[in-house]
Amino acid sequence: MINLKVQEAINNQIKKEEFSSRLYLSMAIWAEANRFPGAASFLYQHAEEERMHMMKLIRYVVSRGGNARVEEIEKPESEFDSLNDVFSKILAHEEYITASINDLYGVTIEEKDYTTGNFLQWFITEQLEEENLMSTILDKISLVGSDKAGMFHIDKELETMAVAGNTPAV
Repeated sequence: MINLKVQEAINNQIKKEEFSSRLYLSMAIWAEANRFPGAASFLYQHAEEERMHMMKLIRYVVSRGGNARVEEIEKPESEFDSLNDVFSKILAHEEYITASINDLYGVTIEEKDYTTGNFLQWFITEQLEEENLMSTILDKISLVGSDKAGMFHIDKELETMAVAGNTPAV
């Protein structure tokens, strides 16, 4: 049976992962409407990945005999100034999620729930990869600035990453 304090912390993380999915979905819609089809594909795919993270947490809680919950979440932002703005906000959000996962891991240590701590190692590694990926994409966007040809190539690179079905470091 899962520790109740750990269960509550995971349920809070489930809410954050669901919000992440909806945030990326909102960003994908903005990208598509603003003629960045590659970024849109990348972000739609990322929205699904965040949903998968949520489901992984839900299934873990249930498999440990706990009670997973989905709760009401706030509406994500839907208006952005530029693709640079989108990826700046993504990086900040991923840093927030990393801190949240680290706090959750801390709860497992406090509660001596080493099984859940071990389970969370996948999320810890995933967050390192996410931050690195988003930081690299943001660096490239910042490098080209407002150059339309440069933005075209970045959008194509994001599309290639989405088509490949993964998000390797760019």
